[in-house]
Order: sequence, then C-alpha cells, then structure tokens
Amino acid sequence: MTNFTIGDYLLIRLKQIGVKHIFGVAGDYNMEFLDSIVNQEDIELVSTCNELNAAYAADGYGRLNGIAALITTFGVGELSAINGIAGAYAEHVPVVTITGSPATKIQASGSLVHHTFGTGDFSMFARMYEKVTAAQAYLTTENATVEIDRVLGICLLKKLPVYISIPMDVASHEMVAPSDSLKPPVFQSESATLAEAVDACITILEKANKPVILADVGVDRDRLHGELRELLAATGYPYATMNMGKGLLEETHPQFIGIYNGAASEEYVRKRIEEADCVLSIGALMTDFNTGKFSAKLDPSRTIEVHSQHLKIKHALYKNVAMRDVLSALSKRLQRRDAQTLDFKSAMDNLDAGFTTPFQANTDGAITQRRFWYRLAHFLKEDDIIVAETGTCLFGASVIPLPKGSTFVGQVLWGSIGYSVGCLLGCAIAAPQRRSILLVGDGSFQMTAQELSTILRYNLKPIIFLINNDGYTIERDIHGATMPYNDIQRWNYHKLHEIFASNGWGIKVSTEPELESALQKAEQNRDQLAFIEVVMDKMDSPETLLKMLQK
Repeated sequence: MTNFTIGDYLLIRLKQIGVKHIFGVAGDYNMEFLDSIVNQEDIELVSTCNELNAAYAADGYGRLNGIAALITTFGVGELSAINGIAGAYAEHVPVVTITGSPATKIQASGSLVHHTFGTGDFSMFARMYEKVTAAQAYLTTENATVEIDRVLGICLLKKLPVYISIPMDVASHEMVAPSDSLKPPVFQSESATLAEAVDACITILEKANKPVILADVGVDRDRLHGELRELLAATGYPYATMNMGKGLLEETHPQFIGIYNGAASEEYVRKRIEEADCVLSIGALMTDFNTGKFSAKLDPSRTIEVHSQHLKIKHALYKNVAMRDVLSALSKRLQRRDAQTLDFKSAMDNLDAGFTTPFQANTDGAITQRRFWYRLAHFLKEDDIIVAETGTCLFGASVIPLPKGSTFVGQVLWGSIGYSVGCLLGCAIAAPQRRSILLVGDGSFQMTAQELSTILRYNLKPIIFLINNDGYTIERDIHGATMPYNDIQRWNYHKLHEIFASNGWGIKVSTEPELESALQKAEQNRDQLAFIEVVMDKMDSPETLLKMLQK
C-alpha cells in the first residue's frame, strides 16, 4: 500500500482484532478517514440512514462478532449516536466509536466553525463521551499509534465502548506501516487468589445437596459459552439463565430448567433457584427486568457470585480472578452427579404444551399473543438469530425454547425503543450465512423504520415480524391504557419495502390461517426480505409481562 496514513493504521488495527465492517454516516470532518475505509481491503463501510441507527447496528454486530466499530462526524453526528453508545456501555458491548473532527489548526485557533456551539471549545462533545466510554483517545500525529493500541486494548479487555477522535489532517497524515500485529490483552488471574477462591467454591459446592447454576449475560460478553457447556458436562448440575442471558446455550439442553426472573418465573424454576442450598451465579446482572422488578430472592449466604474479573462468597471478595479461569478450574475438580441425585426437571419436560404439540391454526381465529408465540416456537430453526425489541416482543419471545446454535438479542437493561431495527442490520451483516429474525412492535418500528432501507440496500434477507397492536401496548400496561400519549399514527407497514426497494415482499395478517400462509411463504422464499405485519388487539400482552408488572 502506498501513502500509508494514520487512518490506515487505525483500520489495520481494527482488522487485526476482528472488525470487518464499520457502520456510519459521511460528514465533512470524517471524509479523509472514509477514503481510507473505501480504499482498504478486507474492511467495508456500511452506510446507514442516520448515526443513531449506525450505533444500534454496531451494538448488534459487536454482540455477535465480539467487537464493532462506528464512524461519525464531529458534533452533530457523534451526538446523534451517543444514545446507542450509551446502550452498548450499559450492556457491556465492545464498540469502537470514531469521530472525524476538525483539523488540528482549526481547533488550536478556536475558529467558530459549523457543527460547534460557536464558543471555540472543541472538547465539549468528547467530554460528553467520557461518561459512556471506558477510554478515550484524541489523536495527534505524535501519539496516534500508541493511543490507538491503548484504547483498542481497553475495549477488548473491559468489553465496553471506547472513543477515538481523529482530526481530518491526522487521518491523512502519512506514516510507516506497522510490522507487528496488535495482540488482544488477556486478563490474568492472580494465581494465589484464584486458588483460594476456587478452593472455597469447591468446599461449598461439594457439600451442597441441591446446587444449581444461574448463568447470565457476563458469560456471553466474555464469550465463555464453551466453558459453561464444559462445566455442565463435568458436574451434571441443573442450570437456569436470566433474561439477559437467554440463549447462552440451546434451551433444549437436558440440564436447562428455564429462565429465572424472580417472582415472574415459572413456579418450578423460582423454587428450584431460591430453595437451592447453593446457587453458582455466573455473570449475573441484577437489573429490574432481569429480576422480576427486584423480586428475586437469592440468599447471599447460599450464593457464589462469579463475575468477569472477581468472585464473591458471602462477605468475602476475591479480586483479580478471571471468570474463564474459575469455570475451567471448577470443571476439573467438581464431582459429577446424576439428574436423579440432583433432583431436577428439565425445561423441556416442564414446557407448556403449546410449545411441544404440533400447531393447528384455528380456522377463523384472530391472532393472540399467546398463540403467536406458540406458533413462532415451531418456526424457529437451529442457528437462527432472533432480535427482540424491548416491549411485548421481548417478553413474549422470552418464553420460547431456543434451538441449538441460535442467538437471542434483546436490550433488556438500556431498553431504547427502536433499537432492534438497527441491531438487526448489524447482526445480519455480522453473520450473513445465518437466518435473522426481527420481532418488533409498531411503536418501536416507527422510531427507526428508515433502516429498513439500509437492510434492503445491502441485499440482506431477514424475516421481520411487526406486531401491529395500535400503539405502545407495554406502556398501556404500565400506565395510561387509554391515554393519547400511547397512541401512534397508523402506517401501512407491510408496504414500506416498496418505497425503499423491490427486493422484498410484505403481507398483513390478522387471522391464524393468514399467518400460516405467510410463514410458509417465508420458509420457501429465502431469497428476499420478508415483512409480516401481524395484527393483534391493543390490550393483548404476553403473560410473562403482565406477571412481572403485577409484582
């Protein structure tokens, strides 16, 4: 490559840590860097309709790929994206957010240029990002290589977004290409502390008569699915997940007992977790929607908490121990027990019959929440990516047993309405060989609908289920069932693809036979995007959601 630049260096490093696509929007302060992306091999710019959706897409990409990148322009662009980056920060998704900023001479002179407050202060927006990123780099020609390597390492190590400001002239500044590769940092356990912590865990778990594993989002962010599977095989222990950890492993696993969500759990799951004499909690995040509005009752005296870089037993805190090392050590040392001894029922033996018996469409039956999720359970396949929007879709989908190899994506903590549409784009770009399915409500979809255009632009072929229940049903359940602020303008959702492109099809269904016909078409026609608008009653909500709201 001739005329190697600092922008090229950043791209080389991003490629070395696994980034193959960068989401973003062009702006006059980032075009030098965009030139580098376009001219660089093995990395692609995915241009979105706006920066917020680009951030949502990067979040989805990062969840599947383990790392993601976003490019915006200074001020107006980066502030448009900041909500999406805040969500990635809240939910521990590693995203490298890059801002193209004015040239260093302009910044040094305090010129009153566009996309600023007109005060000559060019640090204001970067300071805002300090609250939603784990590290920040303000590149110069002198510090660029060191700072790029530093913040990328932190992004990988902490599984959190980082911020890079690259001025126009710095992006195009020539330099010598690196001869080395960026080696991702690995958190190292303190050996003595690790040994002590593991010994303490072994003592408690071996004495327990009814131990159980409660796995959650931390396992996913540290990408320790294999280690969790090995621990289950080694011990025979039953396990549950929380909402944020749904789909860590296939939910047909013989040791999986269900999802624990405090008082909103299935009664058997709630009792098996709360009455266990030892709960091995792995990567759990005790948020409101993860604990049935804080109704979870986990006795600290009977709980071992394993987190990414520390472990807690009762009042003892063991710092500087890696989750990976703890799981590996427990797998090697714990004795295996059989299901009869541990006395548990797998989720598949305890499922609602609607999920296990063949679905028969009612001849003239209107589509209800309950029946829709029954039918969708039979529609899902191995390796599917299921993106569920915050709202009725997230809670309805949470009870569906997931097939082997499938991935469930939902923004349970941050809960930004409209997130799922951009997220779907990122997921589909990250894994184009897999079938992507979006479950989104009509109100949420209106927030970010224009990204359907980008999905079609890049010839992606997801199946989109839009639940048309005439407004914000989850908000009606919470407060103001008949208030006008929970109403929205009605759209012809299933016809939107015709506005954006021709490579898709849409249909509106309001009865079970119509839904059945649409699903058959989606199964048979995998060469196009499918948009299925599903009409439901505005006050029909998943039982799981209503159960939680009553707590």
